[in-house]
Amino acid sequence: MKITLSKLSTKDLATLSQRIINSSESGNFPVIINHPLLTEFKTMFADYDEVYTKQIYSGKGVNVAEADRERDNAFRVLKNFLNGYRKMTTLSNYQFAEDVFQIFRLYGIDMDKESYSRQTAQMKKLIEDLEKPENIQKLHALSLTTAFNDMKSKHEAFEIIFAEQAVANANLRLMKSATAIRRDLEKTIKSFLSLITAMKDIPDWKVLYADINELIKAAK
Repeated sequence: MKITLSKLSTKDLATLSQRIINSSESGNFPVIINHPLLTEFKTMFADYDEVYTKQIYSGKGVNVAEADRERDNAFRVLKNFLNGYRKMTTLSNYQFAEDVFQIFRLYGIDMDKESYSRQTAQMKKLIEDLEKPENIQKLHALSLTTAFNDMKSKHEAFEIIFAEQAVANANLRLMKSATAIRRDLEKTIKSFLSLITAMKDIPDWKVLYADINELIKAAK
């Protein structure tokens, strides 16, 4: 009963492992039930099964990018409105628009082109400044309260999904690599097959050997 496990694909190795475990636990072979090596085999396979198809990263990058686009759009809408309004000096509240626009300028009118982390830091400061009573009054006078709240909510939504991505990626990096787990699984399978091979002439083990041997042939 020989097989080069390293030549099997990750999926085929998982399939073979699952079939051997299922056969061993079918109830047809009392000699192997609760055997310590079978228990170790199941543990190794459970670890392998958990990670062999996992992505290197969490897959949340698309959601983060979309949240950032929505935040950028809300920021630009408010900024561009203020920039246009402040130039219309015939309007009664143009000075309010000028004042608020200067706050945008203070924290970066091009912050939407910055990295996620830098933009988040600057956006937080911008929002805190705009929430000061005197600035809230100016936004209200300019009928921009809704636009400001939209920008704030989009920023908060981005922070939530970005934090979720960071946690998910950190958890994935903490997981033992699929390569390392595969080596452990292959070693356990070899030991398991060696045990069955060594016992194949014992009456209670003959049928088990024959059954597992068929699975190995199929895997080849």
